Amino acid sequence: MLRFALVRLAQFPLLLLVIYAVAVLLVMAAPGEGLESGERELPPEVLQARRVAYNYDQPWWQRYFWTWPRRLVWDQDLPAHQYEDWTVVEILRSALPVSLQLGVLALGLAIVIGIGGGTLSVAMRGRWLEHVVTGLCLVGISLPTFVTGALLLMVFGLWLGAVPVGGWGRLSQALLPALALALPYAAYLARLTRSALLDAMSEDYIRTARARGLGEVRVLLGHALPNALLPALGYLGPASAAIFTGSFVVERIFAIPGMGTHVVESIHNRDQSLILATVLVYSTFLAGFNLLVDLLYGVLDPRIRLAARGS
Repeated sequence: MLRFALVRLAQFPLLLLVIYAVAVLLVMAAPGEGLESGERELPPEVLQARRVAYNYDQPWWQRYFWTWPRRLVWDQDLPAHQYEDWTVVEILRSALPVSLQLGVLALGLAIVIGIGGGTLSVAMRGRWLEHVVTGLCLVGISLPTFVTGALLLMVFGLWLGAVPVGGWGRLSQALLPALALALPYAAYLARLTRSALLDAMSEDYIRTARARGLGEVRVLLGHALPNALLPALGYLGPASAAIFTGSFVVERIFAIPGMGTHVVESIHNRDQSLILATVLVYSTFLAGFNLLVDLLYGVLDPRIRLAARGS
């Protein structure tokens, strides 16, 4: 198990380097450097001064793989192309906590709704509530996030007036966007939990637990659910990364001052420094969540521990 963990930890920085290198190639393939003004043409001397300030006078390999990473992480003075008075680190410090709060709340809602809904549908097999839960899961998976967000905003924000329409800072303002972000993943997690529970309920140890006189609820929650959570845990890795890295659509809909606004604007304005910084941040979350799930899977699943010990 220790060897398995060390191998996965060693792969982590290599994976980040590969993702960053691919992002650099895509940025280089895009036309322009993002230094030009969208409203008027800059004088040649001003444009040259900006090229020097953003290190475009250096070779591309030195700029992308040494100067910019050093200025971003160590010196923390790498300026953003579209905000001349702001550094990339200052933008990340102001916007990243907002996106993290939204992502944590959405992930918690997805876990509670998904696992709870899947368990409820199995507990209510053959009843009308089972069909309601499975139907809602199908709708949740089918609707994209921007449609779900717009519907929630229209119904609960505009028609009913139950929650604020936009802004950030209070729990009531975060509930709707977090719910819109969580629903597709909660729906898939509910179906995954339901399928795993149905398979677990047909195992021999479930029949043994019933033969001992245990109640159906205790059998379901105490014996079947812990074993059915392994497939759900495997899904939580990419789902968590997708929630944290895919919130920019919801942030744009609900006018949340998170990373989503800066991601969209940096791509629109070809802000290479901010694009690469957000790629590093998002890829770190993506690889980090997958690494955490792999380690938890190794702890919870004896087969992985035995395979790692045998190798």
